[in-house]
Amino acid sequence: MTKKLSPAKAAAIIQKLEKMYGLPKPDLSFKNLYQLLIAVVLSAQTTDIQVNKATVELFKKYKDFKSLAAANPGDVESIIKSTGFYRTKAKNIIALSKIITEKYKGEVPSSMQELTLLPGVGRKTANVVLSIGFGIPALAVDTHVSRLAQRLGFSTNKDPDKIEQDICSLLEEESWAKAHLLLIKHGRILCKARNPLCIKCNLQKECLYFKANLSSSSKETP
Repeated sequence: MTKKLSPAKAAAIIQKLEKMYGLPKPDLSFKNLYQLLIAVVLSAQTTDIQVNKATVELFKKYKDFKSLAAANPGDVESIIKSTGFYRTKAKNIIALSKIITEKYKGEVPSSMQELTLLPGVGRKTANVVLSIGFGIPALAVDTHVSRLAQRLGFSTNKDPDKIEQDICSLLEEESWAKAHLLLIKHGRILCKARNPLCIKCNLQKECLYFKANLSSSSKETP
């Protein structure tokens, strides 16, 4: 059984990542809460690069929830097609824009409960909006965060909600948003899903993945 990571060691890992990358900013391009929410919904199952390319035209044509709520679905689909699942995404962002326009007077709601009732908005998306958009302590778990949580010992769970709980229980609230961005940054640059660049990583001593592979290599050596 893997020894549970202590809060002190968890904080030390985040500090090391901060020394490596500084304080990273979100890779999604946005200027306000409207753009942030739409961009995060579009980011599902695609890269931030693809989303940023699509939203340049999308936000130029539809400047707020009201205008997007009245959009022709086919026009939106053509703009966001490169992000994948474009029909569903177009349907969702138009529908949530109508709800926010009519129910919230064009303002993005600031609670988990309200956000997750919007079409296309799950817990991960809501956590990004809460932490980055409102500065409310929250930690979103995507594939990068999930992978690094396992490798660095933050969690042994596979369920994103449980991984979120495990990480949050180890870190102070004020570190949650920073940890989210740092883990994503590290996952994209070094700790990749396939062929991670362990030789360049400063977390070899803390990394369960590196230790396991090092042990396996030593056993195979004649």
